[in-house]
Amino acid sequence: MVASREDMIRSMRRPSLLQRLTTGDWVWAALVVLATAATYWVLWEAMNVYEVVITAFTAGFMIGIGWHWPGAKLYMGLVCAASLLAISRYPELASAQSDFFLKYLLSSQSAIMWMSALFPAATVVYGAALFTGNDFTARVASRLTWIAAGAGLVGLLVRWHETHLYEGGIGYIPVSNLYEVFVLFAVITALIYLYYEAAYRARSMGFFVLLVISASIGFLLWYHFDRQAYQIEPLVPALNSYWMKIHVPTNFIGYGCFAIAAMLGVAYLIRDRVPDASPWAARLPTLKQIDDVSYRAIALGFAFFTVATILGALWAAEAWGAYWSWDPKESWALIVWLNYAGWLHLRYTKGLRGRFMAWWAIIGLFVTTFAFLGVNMFLSGLHSYGEL
Repeated sequence: MVASREDMIRSMRRPSLLQRLTTGDWVWAALVVLATAATYWVLWEAMNVYEVVITAFTAGFMIGIGWHWPGAKLYMGLVCAASLLAISRYPELASAQSDFFLKYLLSSQSAIMWMSALFPAATVVYGAALFTGNDFTARVASRLTWIAAGAGLVGLLVRWHETHLYEGGIGYIPVSNLYEVFVLFAVITALIYLYYEAAYRARSMGFFVLLVISASIGFLLWYHFDRQAYQIEPLVPALNSYWMKIHVPTNFIGYGCFAIAAMLGVAYLIRDRVPDASPWAARLPTLKQIDDVSYRAIALGFAFFTVATILGALWAAEAWGAYWSWDPKESWALIVWLNYAGWLHLRYTKGLRGRFMAWWAIIGLFVTTFAFLGVNMFLSGLHSYGEL
């Protein structure tokens, strides 16, 4: 009797991370370690101490993501392979126009244009899946989103290499202007959504989330063709800092999460009005799914946005001599932080859910959008290098 009770208790215990790891997980870790070692071998003399640390942290992050989210292994592997193939075909920047694969597939502009076509296509297909309830159509939409996110990330990585080939070798991480960060926003938002889609097995959320990504693609295309913003230009002196490599991506994880929560707020308001007996009830995500993902997205986004704000203060102290100057961008970042702090506080302490919190998440996106774009358009300050 005692033995059977011990066996029952042992069977109820969740296995530890090391016990859950498979041979494939360890192979993935080994490949990432080898790739990181090769990076150090080739670029060691050109790297400073911060870049060495950031590269090591990135390797650890990739291993952890691959262990926790199996689908990310194939994504990261293919992105790295495509990026390395593109870089190997770049003896000079002009090769982007003369090499077939670069011109039509793998140069930064080609990859970003593929991303800009595939995200709206995925939105349409997700919409068709929502209206028809067809699971195969939803799977196609999910695959298109994966490919679009891959093309966007390849575009950013190859553009990073292209900045080093630019006249004067100005090399910098491509998150320095609105054009580059809108690509980053689309990629990050899509990847975060795809994680929740897999975790909750709910592709019906895709149409709502892809709408905001497609809206960002619309802005990106206008900025590309009207302002010629795709052109590589030297960095503003204030941006020539290692802080940019960590502050901007961290910030945009927060923005992506907030955007997902807002669009799921729209989904909540629609689903809340649909009777359970309606055929639409089976096609839309459940209220519980929407509520859970919204809460997790805002909690994750708030954590990253908090870290990004701290990193921004450290960067400001180095660049301008003060951690906080009440610059319009800084002030609106604080407003965004307080907005989501209030949302989480009421959710955690009072257990608030439902339409009120859905509306709050939607309004929060408008607040965040003004902090990101509106300040650049209508206000001036230390962050004036981000003007449209």
